[in-house]
Amino acid sequence: MAAEEEYESVLCVKPAVLVYRVPPRASNRGYRAAEWQLDQPAWSGRLRITAKGSMAFIKLEDKTSGELFAQAPVEQFPGIAVESVTDSSRYFVIRIEDGNGRRAFIGVGFVDRGDAFDFNVALQDHFKWVRQQSELARQAQDPEQGRKLDLGFKEGQTIKLNIAVRAFPADSSFSCGGTRKRLLPEIPGHECRAEQAALLAGFCRGCGAIPASQIRPLGLGGKTTLGVSPPAVGYLGFIPKIKQFGCQGSSSHLI
Repeated sequence: MAAEEEYESVLCVKPAVLVYRVPPRASNRGYRAAEWQLDQPAWSGRLRITAKGSMAFIKLEDKTSGELFAQAPVEQFPGIAVESVTDSSRYFVIRIEDGNGRRAFIGVGFVDRGDAFDFNVALQDHFKWVRQQSELARQAQDPEQGRKLDLGFKEGQTIKLNIAVRAFPADSSFSCGGTRKRLLPEIPGHECRAEQAALLAGFCRGCGAIPASQIRPLGLGGKTTLGVSPPAVGYLGFIPKIKQFGCQGSSSHLI
């Protein structure tokens, strides 16, 4: 921060600003621009906002010569050095100071509402930068105090996993001993591919998915086809797919 205090940067320049005398505030309700005699400004000129280190300065200067009329040091914003009025967005009250420690409150106003917006944003951006620099300096001095990312589960916290179950494609039909093949893992002791598909789908008397008594051969067109009794078809949607697997063997495969 010490290196940046060696020079002064310009944050905002507005060529037209009006200055008003501000009557003493009678209560804490805030300033009202309607009480300033807006048709009779006390001074008009140019406004510049500069920054030197963490401090900002609002400078009122002559339009032609650039001579300084008044200056308001700003240590923080929002704060007592700059206050918005309660009845307009184009007017503010600033606290000016001279080199001898004397202070006074004056009103400043902008003809264009956009100029008032730029004035406000310039101060906000500067002090946002000051806060960021202070936070970075604090973390550099004590890295252990920085925020740490905690990816652990809190007590009682749960997560839900959705695992998709892959079903057999609709065109997965074939005949035992034929040339059409299906990429199924070989199951020792079961050479019939229709039986392998049935076993992989859970149609085994040892798995408990479907009782063996519900699996029976169906004679269709001289070819034995695997079938399932009606109660089983009711709760497994992929049972009709098994009926496509023709089998030349006997029903003893699944009994």
